[in-house]
Amino acid sequence: MVYAVQTKAGEELNRIYEKDLPVHEWYRFVLSYPPHLVRSYIERFGLTKHHWVLDPFCGTGTTLVECKKSGIPSAGLEANPVVQFFAQTKVAWDIDPEKLVKHAKGIAKEVEAELEKEGVEDDPIFKPFVNGKETNLKSLDPQLESLLIKNSISPKPLHKALTLINTLNKNSDEHLIAHERLALAKQLVYSISNLRFGPEVGVGKPKEDAPVIAPWLKGIKDMANDLCHNQIKRYKGVPSLVKLTDSRSVDPCLEPLMFDAVITSPPYPNEKDYTRTTRLESVLLGYINNRADLRRQKQKLLRSNTRAVYKADTDESWVEDNERIQELADRIEARRIELGKTSGFEKLYARVVRLYFGGMARHLEELKRVLAPGAQLAYVVGDQASFFRILIRTGELLASIAEELGYEVTDIDLFRTRFSTATQEHLREEVVLLRWNS
Repeated sequence: MVYAVQTKAGEELNRIYEKDLPVHEWYRFVLSYPPHLVRSYIERFGLTKHHWVLDPFCGTGTTLVECKKSGIPSAGLEANPVVQFFAQTKVAWDIDPEKLVKHAKGIAKEVEAELEKEGVEDDPIFKPFVNGKETNLKSLDPQLESLLIKNSISPKPLHKALTLINTLNKNSDEHLIAHERLALAKQLVYSISNLRFGPEVGVGKPKEDAPVIAPWLKGIKDMANDLCHNQIKRYKGVPSLVKLTDSRSVDPCLEPLMFDAVITSPPYPNEKDYTRTTRLESVLLGYINNRADLRRQKQKLLRSNTRAVYKADTDESWVEDNERIQELADRIEARRIELGKTSGFEKLYARVVRLYFGGMARHLEELKRVLAPGAQLAYVVGDQASFFRILIRTGELLASIAEELGYEVTDIDLFRTRFSTATQEHLREEVVLLRWNS
C-alpha cells in the first residue's frame, strides 16, 4: 500500500489521509494525531518486526494500528474502559469478514422485523411510523439518562439503538460481537446522536429521527472490506495487546516485555473532560452504569482537567521541587485572584497544573521498568492557554521533567501550530523526543 507523506514540518492540518482510512476509521477521535505521524517515527527510530512499541496513552489505537500495519508488535495502555475496547477491537484482525457481514445481516433483519411490529421504520425519510402510530419507545433508566449530556440522542433513534443492542446481546457470536458493537459505537456518535465536535463535544440541532440499522450495517461492510486488504491479512497475526490500566503505573503483565520505543500522545493540560467525549457510547454499551462507575474511571486518568481532581490526589509531590512548574502554577493562581474568579473549578486551575506534570513525572519514572536500554520515545504534546490565558509550554516542561528523571532529551520537533483565539497566538504542537540509556 502506498502512503501519502507530510510535505512540510509545522504545517500539518492533523488530517487523516485517504489511504490511511482502513481500520483507523473504524473509530477515531476528531483530534487524534494522524497515522502518518506514527509512521514517520517508526522510520526515524528504525523499528522492525524484531522490536516492541508501547503507547501508554493509546486512546483508540492510532499507534497500535499503524505498528500492526507495519508488522511491528505493540502494546497499549488505556484507562477509559470503552476506549480500551475500541483500541483492542481495532487490532483484532483475525476474524472472517464474510461471517461478520452474514451475521450482521441476520441481526439487521431481526431488528427490522421487531421495529416493523412496533410500527417503526428504520429510515425516517421513507415512512416515519407505520400507520402513523407511535410505539412505546424504549428508553434508559433515569439513573443512566442522568449520566448523558442532555439531549445527546433523541427518543426515536435511542429506541432503535437499544433494540439493536438488545438483539446483538441476545444473538452474540463471541468472535464477532466486538466488531459489531464497535460499528454501532461509531454510528452512535457520528450519525445517530445529536452530538457534534468542534473540537469539544456538544449538542447540535436535535434530530427527531435518524436511521440506525442502515449506517450500522454499512460500517460492518466497511470493516469487512478493510479486513480483505492484503496488508491487513498479511499482518493479522502480529501481536498487539491493550491493557485497561492507569498510565501512571506499569501493569505487571507488561514487565516480562521490554519496549524498544514509545510513540504516544498524553492528554494536554486543559479543561477537556475526556470521559464526556465517550459518555454516550460508555452508557449505551454498558461501561458506565452509575456515577460511582464514572468516578472510578476518572480516578484512573492523568489529572489534565478540574473535573478529574480529587482531595486524595498526591501526584503534585513529584514536581514540588521543579521551579518552572511551581512558578507557572503560582502565576495562574495569582491571575485568578487578580481577576476575582471564585468558582470551585477556577480555584483548582493551579493545582491541575501541578497534578498534571506530577502525573507525567510519575508515569516517566514507572516507565523505566519496561524500557530496553537505548529505547527511543516520542511524546506528542501541545502548548495550552486554557487557564486564564496563561501560556503553558507543555513540551518544554515535559522535556525538563524527563531530563531530571535521567532521560536524554534528543530533540523537540514541531508537529504543527494552531491559532488560539483566546491569546491571539500560535500555539505549538510538538513531539518531545527522549532516549533511555540506562
